Amino acid sequence: MLLYPAIFKHGDTAITVTFPDIPEAITQGKDLNEAYQMAIEVLGFVLEDYQEYPRASSTSQVQADNPDAEVALISIDMNAYLRKYHSKKVRKNVTIPEWLNNLAEKKKLNFSQVLTEALESKLQV
Repeated sequence: MLLYPAIFKHGDTAITVTFPDIPEAITQGKDLNEAYQMAIEVLGFVLEDYQEYPRASSTSQVQADNPDAEVALISIDMNAYLRKYHSKKVRKNVTIPEWLNNLAEKKKLNFSQVLTEALESKLQV
């Protein structure tokens, strides 16, 4: 789980949300609820491209630097985000021993399901 402080600035027609630690992540919403939801979405979208996630600033420091705005912590589970937005299936060719293939076919196992479950277990996701 990642936590980043977000700056919520109220304008005439929308609330703009920015992240001091992730300058590319900018969004807005017509009300606080929509702005919060959009903040989570844009945070995940931008962090997809990061190899290493930046260290989060202190919420109190961000608030001190932005006294005219609301500051809130936005949390995101990147594994859940990626499952939600990148769940299309991809074809993989695998090589397994013939004897194992024969046993699995006799048991009528779904190879894609077994591989998916094994990868999720191995990756602890």
